[in-house]
Amino acid sequence: MIEVNDLTKSFGSLRAVDNISFSLNDGEILGFLGPNGAGKSTTMNMLCGLLLPDKGSIKINGINLLENPKKAKSHIGYLPEHPPLYPDMTVMEFLLFCCELKDIHKNPKGECSRVIHLCGIEEVKTRLIKNLSKGYKQRIGIASSLIGSPDVLILDEPTVGLDPKQIKEIRNVIKGLSKSHSIILSSHILPEVSTLCDKVIIMNKGKIAAIDTSDNLSHSLQNSFDLYMEIEGPKEDVLYTISSLRGVLSAQALKPIEENIFAYKIKGEKDIDIRRPLFYALAECRMPILKMDLKKMSLEDVFLHITLDENEERE
Repeated sequence: MIEVNDLTKSFGSLRAVDNISFSLNDGEILGFLGPNGAGKSTTMNMLCGLLLPDKGSIKINGINLLENPKKAKSHIGYLPEHPPLYPDMTVMEFLLFCCELKDIHKNPKGECSRVIHLCGIEEVKTRLIKNLSKGYKQRIGIASSLIGSPDVLILDEPTVGLDPKQIKEIRNVIKGLSKSHSIILSSHILPEVSTLCDKVIIMNKGKIAAIDTSDNLSHSLQNSFDLYMEIEGPKEDVLYTISSLRGVLSAQALKPIEENIFAYKIKGEKDIDIRRPLFYALAECRMPILKMDLKKMSLEDVFLHITLDENEERE
């Protein structure tokens, strides 16, 4: 759906985007992450045709954006961080205006009704935009990006400034849209990216520092297999049983939960799943497991590991 090859952009002596390549598949949600100054916004502006690259190519649905910009842009819907809404228009008036801008002359009211339904804003379609909440304004922005049924949606910080309820509502809208659109999502809210995105790109200093699923990035960077457990039984016996198993690097009792029940932190070798051997060994000793949690690196941990380590190496 999108193919980016060797994309480069400089501003004077600053190389904002440095020879990056990636692709976005049909129906995929791609998360775009990076610290301030990493090159995310510059990349997104080039993908939308707002900035010309110094080098490289961008293809949208097989159409070269640089060679045939009007046709390529017809396949893109873009929501900037601050949607350019007209506060003195009603929702319907604004969306009809967007239809004019996008040369939608065949049944524009029907097209507006379609995107209004997709974004769940039927109840406010006759109201002035200036009187609506931030959550509804974001939905209107998304609705405007959907006019013309573009194959690709590029959403820049779609939940910024929203309360938890509004964030959940916008997430549901985005998830629903992925059934018929490919989506690039830029966000500083890492749990949001982890929840919504099929694949993640982490940019740093103008380059792609990592690209993969959240789970694969976490697994590749995690150096051990970490468990939190609550186990009933004599503490010393539990520790002895756990420590005797192959693949266990360390076992530590943390705190008493109840009488004869303790919490434990267990560290195992990265590529050895110790959960089943633990279960059988403890069951044989009649020491029941009351809780077991596998501790994985969060996307925030991955992000900090990659960006901080790279910055420290460069310094």
